[in-house]
Amino acid sequence: MNELNPSSKSKKPRFVSRRDFWMEAGMGIGGLALVDLLSRDQLLAAESGTACMGSSGPGGAESPYAPKAPHFKAKANAVISLFMCGGLSHIDTFQYKPALIKYNRTPLEGHGDIIVRQGNPGPLMMSPFKFKQYGQSGAWVSEIFPHLSTIVDDLAFIHSAKGTSNDHTLSHLEWNTGSILVGQPSVGSWITYGLGTVNQNLPSYVVLYDGRGGPYGGPQNWASGYLPAAYQGTVFRSTGDPVLDLMPSSEYTSLERERARLDQLAKINEEHAERYPGASELSARIASYELAYRMQGCAPEAVDLASESDETKQLYGLNEPATEAFGKQCLLARRLVERGVRFIQLISGAYVNTNVTAWDAHDSIDSNHRQHAKEVDKPITGLITDLKRRGLLDSTLVEFHSEFGRMPISQRGVGRDHNPGAMTIFMAGGGVPGGLNIGTSDDVGLNAEEQPVPVHDAHATVLHMLGLDHKRLTYYFNGRNMRLTDVAGELVPQITGTPKKA
Repeated sequence: MNELNPSSKSKKPRFVSRRDFWMEAGMGIGGLALVDLLSRDQLLAAESGTACMGSSGPGGAESPYAPKAPHFKAKANAVISLFMCGGLSHIDTFQYKPALIKYNRTPLEGHGDIIVRQGNPGPLMMSPFKFKQYGQSGAWVSEIFPHLSTIVDDLAFIHSAKGTSNDHTLSHLEWNTGSILVGQPSVGSWITYGLGTVNQNLPSYVVLYDGRGGPYGGPQNWASGYLPAAYQGTVFRSTGDPVLDLMPSSEYTSLERERARLDQLAKINEEHAERYPGASELSARIASYELAYRMQGCAPEAVDLASESDETKQLYGLNEPATEAFGKQCLLARRLVERGVRFIQLISGAYVNTNVTAWDAHDSIDSNHRQHAKEVDKPITGLITDLKRRGLLDSTLVEFHSEFGRMPISQRGVGRDHNPGAMTIFMAGGGVPGGLNIGTSDDVGLNAEEQPVPVHDAHATVLHMLGLDHKRLTYYFNGRNMRLTDVAGELVPQITGTPKKA
């Protein structure tokens, strides 16, 4: 092959050997490979947009948040996760256990060795709360949830959920990432990786934690792990301004100058990416800068609750001191769902003074659960009611859960220790049939007995309702295709409508 040699002073044609040709061509092929890899990870830069809704914002089809087709027809397109930090007691809320009344203050026998977290194991202890059955489903509900008791026929209770650890942090990670090991992608990260979002001007994954502080494990609960960093959760504050420092001071810069700065920064970042390909943190930072710029026009409206009617605010409990904080979280979640945010997690309880600020009822199950149930009961009921009347519940999956249940035996006669062996979670909306009571624990609520539902089963079920096959939603890492459910996970047939595995 004959070709001009640009470095030659004589500009005379020279013969290029086969080896030289493939060496020079290989440099171009490497660039094409980089483009292909970035495209597969949805991390290529793109043009900016201005609309607050729709998928035409920056990135378009190349944005990490661009909408992606599900594996099959979805019943839900968004998730609101309600996480009760500290360990909600199933036997004091949604599982009525007459045996605890019958054998109150007697030793627990016939259940093998009992492992408690903090020591001081006592005898069996009946619930201090009264229970009644509600709705056509006949669901048992404690007196501390008077509002939720009115909508039980919209809920699907799973009374046989279970985890593997009695440690707060490890159990938080298990229910939020599928593993007790640090460094795994969160459920919200997997969902946004698999589906993207329909709104390119707001985060695809938002976390609203308790105004008193964050949960056990902190940001690991909403981290992206080995997935591209763009898929991690974005924290909105539940008190005060949800997004700090979103709008630059007019004395500092204008939107036009900020746009110019971002364009220049993008060029520098592109040069860095060419030198160091495969660094998802940089790609995520580029996407974050662009998203932050677009949020300046859209986020203030999305988080402005002043436009809501007084009736709506009262529905969520914003007019009552005890319910105002979590009520704002729930109302904001509804507004974000309306605007196309894919996954929103609300956290009740904080890792501060845990016996007071979280559902961690070691000192007193009575005072602790009365307090926290009052804080969330009306707001959660208001959220589900509001979603339903606005036609959003059919497409929004609401999940209520905690990191573990609590022991049927007492701790110092008044509290309860951690119990990963049994717990109650519930789901609503998103194609989930209402009025279900699935599975059960043993007679005193120590262990899941009928149709146990471990964490991977719950996660597989959530993914299924979003049109995602948990076995096909994978990411290649450390030499194998990783997934949220690892090598386990079975669908809950009553919820998914799929045949029960033989």
